Amino acid sequence: MEPEIKEYLLRIAKTVFMCLLWMAVNSTIGIMFDLAFIHDKISLPNIIFYVWFVVTLALLVWYYVRLWKKPLGDEQL
Repeated sequence: MEPEIKEYLLRIAKTVFMCLLWMAVNSTIGIMFDLAFIHDKISLPNIIFYVWFVVTLALLVWYYVRLWKKPLGDEQL
């Protein structure tokens, strides 16, 4: 297989894996531990969860931009 195609497919795999990992962690914390839902009033755990959610989303977008900005052929496997 061509090295550029291999790098391209590896980037796609990294993108999908990181997205699924991010979604799994945040849905587990938010839904299973009931931190995403505000029942009577907003509490400190709700605020911490939403701050975590926004910060990790920003880090994920930063990772994607950094990953896809490099031209193919520059990565070392």
